[in-house]
Amino acid sequence: MCALKYLTGFGSEFSSEDPKCPGSLPEGQNNPQCCPYGLYAEQLSGTAFTAPRLTNKRTWFYRIRPSVVHHPFKAISNRALTHDWNERKPNPNQMRWNPFDMPHETENVDFVQGLHTVCGAGDAKMRNGIAIHIYLCNTSMKNKCFYNSDGDFLIVPQERKLLIKTEFGIMSLDPNEICVIQQGMRFSVEVTGPSRGYILEVFDNHFQLPDLGPIGANGLANARDFLTPVACYEDLDIPYEVVSKFQGSLFVAKQNHSPFDVVAWHGNYVPYKYDLTKFMVINTVSFDHCDPSIFTVLTCQSNKPGTAIADFVVFPPRWSVQEHTFRPPYYHRNCMSEFMGLILGRYEAKEGGFYPGGATLHSAMTPHGPDVNCFESNTNCELKPMRVADGTQAFMFESSLSMAVTEWGEKTCQKLDAEYYKCWQGLKKHFNPNWKKQ
Repeated sequence: MCALKYLTGFGSEFSSEDPKCPGSLPEGQNNPQCCPYGLYAEQLSGTAFTAPRLTNKRTWFYRIRPSVVHHPFKAISNRALTHDWNERKPNPNQMRWNPFDMPHETENVDFVQGLHTVCGAGDAKMRNGIAIHIYLCNTSMKNKCFYNSDGDFLIVPQERKLLIKTEFGIMSLDPNEICVIQQGMRFSVEVTGPSRGYILEVFDNHFQLPDLGPIGANGLANARDFLTPVACYEDLDIPYEVVSKFQGSLFVAKQNHSPFDVVAWHGNYVPYKYDLTKFMVINTVSFDHCDPSIFTVLTCQSNKPGTAIADFVVFPPRWSVQEHTFRPPYYHRNCMSEFMGLILGRYEAKEGGFYPGGATLHSAMTPHGPDVNCFESNTNCELKPMRVADGTQAFMFESSLSMAVTEWGEKTCQKLDAEYYKCWQGLKKHFNPNWKKQ
């Protein structure tokens, strides 16, 4: 296997060739009559040909065989993967899931077989919507790759490292890192044991860095910290399965060679990873609790200005210094849907009941906020500069869409906490009509 090396930058024009084949990138053109080393030229388009240059995404591969060399696709079982948002009746309640179970040790479940859809909205056929999945697996994909025809995967590992082999090269992904595998990119996942994590899938568009506005030119997730793998080909003539997710269903095609035979490539449509510890936190140094949009790592915008189909937001370790302020997240009713996960540690607003590998969903206009203990302790504590969330990493998938919960998410997984609502029932009435300003 090639050494793990990366190119740095976000949205850049990259080029890479496997050092075993120097000069494998054609000079001065994309598809010469004869490519170096007898390779085939193949373009992977992530946007329409006529998309504005600023947003146009494509990459050229120079590979041993074109990816069209496979047998016909045949439908296979989706297991717990679905885009059917009508499996259950709508449920506006606050939802909290205990940590999702890993596969039993007697089962061999790879990454694709271990995809479980929790909630979502929209239609992949119309290229509008999102889906949120949990992956639960314990076995590496062997002579098998996967690609998503419906949209992009943002993968958040929570338990154990993933080794992700792509057509572009190989990425190692630890908990507290994320990666994005964009639409159509073929990849395979290796694991070292029972593994768990979260996936945000977007059908509409591609993720981008949020605009910084008056923050300035630097801050939040900096472009230089995103990593893209370098070319690393394998030339294997072996039986291989190519699994495609197409219009929410799974299909498999067989071929007689490895799909990871890209010797060189260039373009700006690439997979990438990011270390969440590198996020530059912006926060108030005077008063009030800032809106959580200041913690946005990546966004996928809708056609409505300033409104996201999906935002990926983190709540990293940081200083809290606000004066005369209730510092935890405020009580809230939101036109957006908020799905939260916990990679490690304890979330500041609910230190009990919300565990790593679990999740919460607060749907559009469903009230939520700090639990009783959080409110009481932070209303009465002495305010002084203090560290928040050390040893913790919570995150949020936020969407302008109103998401439906699947049969697996609400019933089959058996992890939904029916007593979640009780964490707010002890909030007392403190109203005093005779209060006077001191």
